[in-house]
Amino acid sequence: MKIGILITGHPPQELSEDGRYDAYFRRLLGEDTFDYASWSVVDGEMPASIHDADGWLITGSRHGAYEDHDWIPPLEQFIRDCHAARVPMIGVCFGHQIIAQAMGGKVEKYSKGWSVGPTDYQIEGKTYAINAWHQDQVVEKPESAKVMGSTDFCANAALLYDDLFWTIQPHPEYENSFIDGLIRYRGRGLVPDALLDAATGKLDTPLDSPKIAQQMIDFFKKERA
Repeated sequence: MKIGILITGHPPQELSEDGRYDAYFRRLLGEDTFDYASWSVVDGEMPASIHDADGWLITGSRHGAYEDHDWIPPLEQFIRDCHAARVPMIGVCFGHQIIAQAMGGKVEKYSKGWSVGPTDYQIEGKTYAINAWHQDQVVEKPESAKVMGSTDFCANAALLYDDLFWTIQPHPEYENSFIDGLIRYRGRGLVPDALLDAATGKLDTPLDSPKIAQQMIDFFKKERA
């Protein structure tokens, strides 16, 4: 099975030798689990067809889904075309948000601020510790989306669309060491120090990223009519 990774942002150069988020997801899902291909959408590179892969994954980004960038409208149309053609898709953080926006939901900079570091999410009745790094949120979900996960801070933390799209606000691809780097290289001066200090104090928390990764794998491999 071929999974296409749509790269919508780049990590800080200090934290990544190649500066691409697709490598994080290949490691999360397993290098040998799927055949992978990547397109740097944030740099204007789009697939020629929604059928260039059997399923799609949209990464995180420092950009907002609501911002005025030339690559966002084509990406939104690509998302809608995938849904219409029943091509499965997973979105993470920005990916979660841009899918919601493309499908009729609302994304905005959340008035109550940031969520950072290891956070407990309730997903389908179970608790998962996953790293968060976001201020933007899906504040109004699309009508076609079912809420699968939430926290007291983030009501629409995981969404399912007709068993075709599965999206999640936190970052299962981020290890605690990467969050530590984001705090040092991107967080100070952007995120309130009290939140960053609290997140730093939780960076020894065991994460449930492998469990989320297995859910993502199972979702892609699921038989669909």
